[in-house]
Amino acid sequence: MKKTFLFFILFVCCGISLNAQNKIDKINMTYGEELPEDKQKIVKIIGEASNKIYALGLNKDDYFIKIFESKSMKLLSSNPIVIPQISDKEVDFEDIFLLNGKLYAIGSVFNKKEKIFNLIGTEISEKGILSKNTIPLFSSEVAKKSERGGFYFKQSQDEGALLIMHTSRFPKEDAIKYEVKLFDDKLASLFSSEEKVSFDDSKKDYEFTISDFELNFQDDVFLVINESYRDSKKKEQIEKFQIHAFKKANNYKKEVVDINIKGKEIINCKMMSTNKNMLELVGFYSSVRDNGKANKELKGIYNATINLATNTNDNLKFNEFDYATKVKLLGERRAKKGKDVKPLYSITTLIEKNDGGIIVLSELQFVYVGQSSGIGPLAFTPVTYTKNEIIVTSLKPDGSLEWSNVLPKEQSAAVTTMSFAFGAVGGNGNFNVGVAMSIPLAQMGKGPEYLGAIPIYKNGVLNILFNDNVKNKGVTDIEEIKSLGNYNNAVPALFIFDANGQITRKDPEEAIKNELVIRPGVYYRKTPNEYIIYSSRKKLDKLGRMFLED
Repeated sequence: MKKTFLFFILFVCCGISLNAQNKIDKINMTYGEELPEDKQKIVKIIGEASNKIYALGLNKDDYFIKIFESKSMKLLSSNPIVIPQISDKEVDFEDIFLLNGKLYAIGSVFNKKEKIFNLIGTEISEKGILSKNTIPLFSSEVAKKSERGGFYFKQSQDEGALLIMHTSRFPKEDAIKYEVKLFDDKLASLFSSEEKVSFDDSKKDYEFTISDFELNFQDDVFLVINESYRDSKKKEQIEKFQIHAFKKANNYKKEVVDINIKGKEIINCKMMSTNKNMLELVGFYSSVRDNGKANKELKGIYNATINLATNTNDNLKFNEFDYATKVKLLGERRAKKGKDVKPLYSITTLIEKNDGGIIVLSELQFVYVGQSSGIGPLAFTPVTYTKNEIIVTSLKPDGSLEWSNVLPKEQSAAVTTMSFAFGAVGGNGNFNVGVAMSIPLAQMGKGPEYLGAIPIYKNGVLNILFNDNVKNKGVTDIEEIKSLGNYNNAVPALFIFDANGQITRKDPEEAIKNELVIRPGVYYRKTPNEYIIYSSRKKLDKLGRMFLED
């Protein structure tokens, strides 16, 4: 009887351990059971449907479909995705999506002879078996393999449509081509648009940027195009800043909205569509010298609102960084001299506030690619990803500055890869696709996904969670923080911003040895206050849910 009772106590304790809750302030993290030690790291949580959670696993060069039971988060199956060759050509795995409960794998194939970059999609079963009926998505003519460009994806909020963009350069023609296509939940094309833009190399400081693309709740499609150069005769900076709109109600006929910019240069732009049929544009800008040359460094942040009913720019506000923010980013000495901020910040998140204003998160991001070692296809390249402090900016409904602050963090992770492409950075020379840094799927599971942060906005309060060095407990001064160091030993830190932008930091009461470490680069937002997350401690991995309590 005593042995039976002891076994029961051990069983209960083990059950509590497997489903333990981690809590920081009002953030609750509940986990399922420990995952098998199969060396398959989860690199994407694809979605949730029919009481199942779908995830993408990676082990070296092999991808796996991993399926979990929604309630218990127990692993139901893990099957390899076998990617066949097409016309004796290898297919490069691009991504996987869940569209209205159906899984689709997306891959690309380059035809060197015809100089065609193909993108194909196919339905994939829960056992990882690809349908024999492949769906051609793109057949893009390109200049050559090294200029084949890249594909960019954006899923609709209801997860029933997929927007894809392809961009590439034609150096001999001094031209840029971009194609945009919208597909439904069966990967049938709803609309497509293609444009080739020529430019004059004789123009001073010429740049062409596809800043962002967006799909709203009505399945309308938008692109932000920014073309700039310096007119040396007029001593002016010329900015062509446009929205290209393709509205479903107008049979996707192209509409152009001009935003008039004078005396400033647009550095980047991110879009957000709202339920009020508005399109919000936010980004950084720089000042321009008397001779028309742009300074390139960040002067502040702007907000432009597009009324989609009238295709007009209702307001345009430019907000310089305030002194307190510049002190945190540059130091007091440089801030007093009026120096501007280095252009290393990418806008990662836009949040529509309850009052109609916007919260903007801009993270310092850069990639350092080291010198390759080895010969040919066996060459190895060290790559270091850095994601440091986040500028948090709150804008009023009219686009003017409400408050600004800086979330202090210092994070980096290094990987060694046999090949590296700047697909997420997108572009070279005078051409750029301005998107925030994205870690390629093939390099996830090796450390970079521990970087970054998860923002949670609820009841008018912004919360930001990220991994930090245990020695930074209680620290909010950017000058005093220590770098993350070994991300396997990180602890979660929660920053809460009040209505005036003041920060309250919450840390675990004590750092628990061998506690799970969240991977902010791999999560799925189910509702505004519920997230499916992935955490690990060395070889111990678990899937979980994170909630923000009232």
